[in-house]
Amino acid sequence: MLHLRLISPAGTTDEVVRLIEGTTGTAHVAVVAGAARSPAGDVVLCDVAREAADELLGGLRALGLDSSGSIAVENIDLSLSERADQAEKDAPGEAADAVLWEQLADATHEESTLSATYVAFITLATMIAACGVVLDNAILIVGAMAVGPEFGPLAGLCTALVRRAPRLALRALLALLVGFAAAMLVTAAFSAFMDAVDLFSSDALKAERPNTNFIYRPDWFSFVVAVLAGVAGTLSLTSAKSGALVGVAISVTTVPAAANAAVAFSYSEYKQAWGSTEQLLLNLLGIVLAGTATLLVQKALWAGQRRRTARERRG
Repeated sequence: MLHLRLISPAGTTDEVVRLIEGTTGTAHVAVVAGAARSPAGDVVLCDVAREAADELLGGLRALGLDSSGSIAVENIDLSLSERADQAEKDAPGEAADAVLWEQLADATHEESTLSATYVAFITLATMIAACGVVLDNAILIVGAMAVGPEFGPLAGLCTALVRRAPRLALRALLALLVGFAAAMLVTAAFSAFMDAVDLFSSDALKAERPNTNFIYRPDWFSFVVAVLAGVAGTLSLTSAKSGALVGVAISVTTVPAAANAAVAFSYSEYKQAWGSTEQLLLNLLGIVLAGTATLLVQKALWAGQRRRTARERRG
């Protein structure tokens, strides 16, 4: 269940309440007249099943409540109420399958912002991965994957493509391109420093490296892994599951490849560098294609569920 806290202008409150009460899957409606001060108006509270929330939020935005008042949504971790149980039973579909497009757009907008913190994290992740590829150390690669933040812009780009939001797409692309470019430049300089203090060497980079040589040898398995990671990451985001661990799985095909490319360029190992760059671009493409396709399928399935529910109500 989700909890909605709304601020409604006095003249709009009756319409808001009718909309809530007319939406299947709502419960616990409460109106506190005149309680809001900024903006002035009434406070309307209600609970709604997750699978009915997107429809309700769309209706509230159609009433202009997002501009004239306020719409706040919170997750309910525990609700002991027969009315809430009944509301979830009445709502169409399953909560785990529901996509809250407004919440998804808001989350990906924030995660797709090019900020100093984002650049710092992706740079640190790439530097850690550089140590991992030179030492052929899988533990360091996993550590780099845990730090990498690139899942946010990738998810933002997928969401932007599905929602046809060019500004969000541009923001996500900018974060990806600038983030990886900055990380690779700093990592190249870091590699030169580590070589100067005899911690990195070209011999170590040229070695067989059985644990990490896949990073600069792209093949169809690389693309398949990227597609699977894109689907898993998107499902984790839309189903409100924890995206942290899935983000680690996605990083296995991106941050380490960027790190290997940066280190290889610093040693003029252009074959490895271009192989790693190809790996990076191939996997970014696979993730975006898979993520976008997953969102499109979810959108189509949920639209079909709504149509079936509407026919059942009319019947």
